[in-house]
Amino acid sequence: MSSHEPASGIPSEPAPDDRHATANTLLGTSTVGRMRLGSVESERASRSWWDADAEDYHRTHGEFLGVDSAEGDFVWCPEGLHEGDVRLLGDVAGKDVLEIGCGSAPCARWLAGQGARPVGLDISMGMLARGTAAMDRGGERVPLVQAGAEDLPFRDGSFDVVCSAFGAVPFVADSARVMSEAARVLRPGGLWVFAVNHPMRWIFPDDPGEKGLLAMFPYFDRTPYVELDDDGTATYVEHHRTVGDRVRELVGAGLEVYDIVEPEWPEWLDREWGQWSPLRGQIFPGTAIFCSRKPV
Repeated sequence: MSSHEPASGIPSEPAPDDRHATANTLLGTSTVGRMRLGSVESERASRSWWDADAEDYHRTHGEFLGVDSAEGDFVWCPEGLHEGDVRLLGDVAGKDVLEIGCGSAPCARWLAGQGARPVGLDISMGMLARGTAAMDRGGERVPLVQAGAEDLPFRDGSFDVVCSAFGAVPFVADSARVMSEAARVLRPGGLWVFAVNHPMRWIFPDDPGEKGLLAMFPYFDRTPYVELDDDGTATYVEHHRTVGDRVRELVGAGLEVYDIVEPEWPEWLDREWGQWSPLRGQIFPGTAIFCSRKPV
């Protein structure tokens, strides 16, 4: 799972945030705003960001995600929804599974423990290296591939299941192409299930407190959120699509949408994850999980 908790409020300078201090320093992030970026620029920004942020990201979220456990773990979202409980991917035993935007691959490693044959794909070598280090300490070995989600380096019909827990989809310029690529590499009857920031979150400032309860930004403004260095080069980007956009992308790729899961905030969870918090989670959803199937 990857989420940078973007500051949708668009201040002139990024707010101080120790969680991402290393990446902001290494990349020279100095301003934030909204601007159009194509696939090349988005891919370059995402690769450099997640390489630079890998250590800080895992220090903050690694334990919650089970990154360093020998068996990995599969947590769909900051609400703590676990694949072992909800089985959105069904019975994966004996199935070929691709995880897109796998990060350090705790989900793919957990799937291997369930009898699947998973492959993890991510654009960031820094994130993949963290996964390799975890596997070196024990547990299931999972093949890891460095590539972008808009051009999957696999043959047609290679997988029974494709999944993504906050990986890749929010960070690519052409998410419709990701849907088409997922459909292409799926076998008939296969599942494509992915979790993203709930689109309605785009209208609120990314603040876990009361400031984050005030609707301020147009839901229909699809201009990406971008962080920039002094030369105007993007160091981080996150793209927005509406719920309808996501459904149309999936249907346009020839897939059948059979569910949209909106996890409720559990009573037991008092952990904040950037802009996710018990306060906000009890009022409106923070995550949307889109479930689709390739027709037989």
